[in-house]
Order: sequence, then structure tokens, then C-alpha cells
Amino acid sequence: MDGRINRRLLMKASVVAAIATPVLARTALAVPLSAAVPELPWPAANEIVRNTKLPSFPDKNFDATAYGAKGDNKTDNTEAFKKAIAACNAAGGGHVIVPKGTYVTGAIHLLSNVDFHLEDGVLIKFSGDASKFPTVLTRYEGIECMNRSPMVYAYKQTNIALTGRGTLDSGATGSWNKGSDRAYLESLVAKGTPPEKRVVPGSGKNMRSTFIEPYSCDTVLIQGVTLKNPKFWQIHPTLCKNVTVDDVHTDPSTASSNTDACDPESCDHIVIANSDLGAHDDNVAIKSGRDEDGRRVNVPCQNLVVVNCRMNGNWGAITCGSEQTGGIRNVYGYKLNCVGATKFALYVKSNTKRGGFSQNINLDSVSGVFERSFVYVTTTYNSQTGGNVPKFGPFYVSNCSSTKASKVLDVSGLSQEHVKGLELKDSKFTVSSTTNTVKNVDGLKFTNVTANGKPMTK
Repeated sequence: MDGRINRRLLMKASVVAAIATPVLARTALAVPLSAAVPELPWPAANEIVRNTKLPSFPDKNFDATAYGAKGDNKTDNTEAFKKAIAACNAAGGGHVIVPKGTYVTGAIHLLSNVDFHLEDGVLIKFSGDASKFPTVLTRYEGIECMNRSPMVYAYKQTNIALTGRGTLDSGATGSWNKGSDRAYLESLVAKGTPPEKRVVPGSGKNMRSTFIEPYSCDTVLIQGVTLKNPKFWQIHPTLCKNVTVDDVHTDPSTASSNTDACDPESCDHIVIANSDLGAHDDNVAIKSGRDEDGRRVNVPCQNLVVVNCRMNGNWGAITCGSEQTGGIRNVYGYKLNCVGATKFALYVKSNTKRGGFSQNINLDSVSGVFERSFVYVTTTYNSQTGGNVPKFGPFYVSNCSSTKASKVLDVSGLSQEHVKGLELKDSKFTVSSTTNTVKNVDGLKFTNVTANGKPMTK
């Protein structure tokens, strides 16, 4: 089968119990979603869900312990996991099963047709030994470079998955996984240095590595796992197609900053469903490259659905940017429950240095407490300027609510490039102030929208 399934059917568990050695291949099985995805209020969003392929794997299991893995909280399992993944890939694919235990490891690199499956009771502890994380091609805050590997990484692989009820913990990587010297990369970009020569390790500069990052991959599933103690962005699919994040639990702790839950960057067809997205920053931050390097790559992030998620990050529930130089389009957020002190339901940010666009962004049935405004759109982010005018709108909000917010709208376009469309309908907001900030916006429209029980007209 091609991996497309009816996501609206309740499905059983995706992977059977492990056995010690691989068995003969039978039918390739699509990995099902953990729960139903409801009918969405936009036909185009339903099409995205239907057309986002899920991976399928031969019915073969490879027990990681048969390749030397030991869940004893002390053995270095880097090579054992590598051997199990390589064997599974060489045999045509299947499920690498990690049985219950605590496993210390370096980077885990997935290969095509491999589902790396963590059984319930598995704890993966990533190592404080930086040498266990080889230098790979990545994107640091929207700029391509060579940096230490993310904890889980794949490059140009097809049909891959990270599944199961296990926990991945990157707390010990804090000894090396630190730094934010982006200015160094920007200086290399300005010199025309190609990405493969923008090498961070050994440069005297430090930039953090993300937690899970498939890069230039097709047909990816991240399902069921729990992430703990991230040092940077938690799930960062980059330049990928057909990405599904399902029933994932990310870390909302304040121990580290910029720990966005999920940052799809320059991807096409992404479904984020049934997840508990915690973050010390944005919940879902959609990106497409930064400044000159973003214009060089020039790939948008598009066709994205976020549905049935609990959001516990302190900035945007759905954020576009600021790294959006390649553009963002066709985003649909449905049935999102924001808890804690989320600042914005929709946060769109760029400037005339970054440029790019955010177009056709839609929210329906989003609710919660918002410390600032329900919608915040800025074209002057961080006061950076240049000659690349961002293009924003249309934005649509429907069936949404706040039990508390500072205001409903804080939306500002540029005098030379207005926001093209902002519509709200069938929504009820409780706010501290009924006075909105709306500048350089064309097509502002309210239909059956109230703030503190009174109709909104401006």
C-alpha cells in the first residue's frame, strides 16, 4: 500500500511485541494514527490530511538487544543502535524494537524503511560525550551549516518512523549542547561560504543542536514518544515532505530557552495531531529560512494541519516566523486548547530584512488564556530593516474564544504593503481591553464576534 490510510478510523496499536531475530517479510503495514482525526472545517485541510502519506513497513522486527544494546543505564549503545538500524535497512525495512530499559547513547541516525520503536518503559538518555554526535548538515535558526548531530537525525531518507511509548532525555547533553552564536554563521553567509564549509565544531563558536530532525526526508512519522530536557527546538523536520507528528509529548519546562515544541521548516504536507505540546517558547513555530541563506534555498513551508492538540508553551500557539524568508502558506489549526500563560494564539512575525510571506493562515476552535493578544502580526520584528518587504494575509479566525486576554487584535502591516485580509467570525473573547491595534490592514471583517459580550466592529 502507498501509506495513505483513513485517518478518521480509530486504530489499534501500531507495532507488535518484539522478538529476538527478524522474521520473514509479510505485507507492508501502514503505521496507523493513535486516534481519530476529525473532519476539518476546511475542504483544503481535509485534502492535506488525506494526501499526507504515512510510512509503511514490512512485518519484520529487529530486537536491538540482539545487536548488543543493553538497557543497564551505563553501556554506550551508540554502535548497537547503529547496527540494528543498518541491519533492518539492509533487509528491506521493518521495526527496530528497543525493549524496556534505560539506554545511554549518542546520536541515533535513522535509515530508509526503518521504524525505531521504543517499548513502554524505555528511557533513552543521550550522552554528555560530544564525540558521539558527529557533524552533519543542519539548519541553525534558518541558516544551513555543519553542526553536531541532533539527538535523532535522518538525512535524505524515505519512509522512516520514531514510534512507541518510550521517553527520550537529552539532559546530559547540556555539557556540550549550548551556545547561540548565529552571528558567526551570518558572517560566513556574507562572505559567500557554502553550507558544507560553515563548520561549527572546532570554530570556537557554539550553536545548539535540535532534538529530533529529519532533514530532506520523505514520509516521516514521529509518534507516541515523550521528550524530556531539550536544549533547543524539540521536533524540527526540515526540507521534508509528508511529515506526521502524532500523540507526542514535549517538554514545557523552563530549564532551557527556545525549546519550541515543533518547528516544521520548509516542509510540504505536515500533520501534527493528538499531541501534548509543551515548550518554553512557541508551540508550533513554522519556518522557512533566514535572510540571504533563506533566499538561496527558497523553499516555503506549506500545507500544514495542526489538530486536536493541547498546547503548553509560553509564546505562540501557532507561530509563523520569524525565519520565514522562503514563505509560509496554507496553515490550518483546529481544536487547539492552550493552557498556562500562552501569549498569542496566532503570532506572525517578520521584517524587511527577513521578507517572506505568511498567507492563508486559518484558526478554528482555538481556546485558552492569552497573556497578550489573541492575534499578533508584526512586520517590524526586532526592528531589523532591509529591502525585502514581507507579504501577509489573508488570516481567518472562526469559532475561537479566550477566557482571558489583553486584547483580541494587535495587527500591523506596513504602509507600503498592507496585510491583505483579516476576518473573524463566530467567536467570543473575554479581554482586558476592547481597544484593538489594527494598522495598514485591508479587508478587516467581523461576523458574530464579541469582546466582553459586546459586538466587535473594529
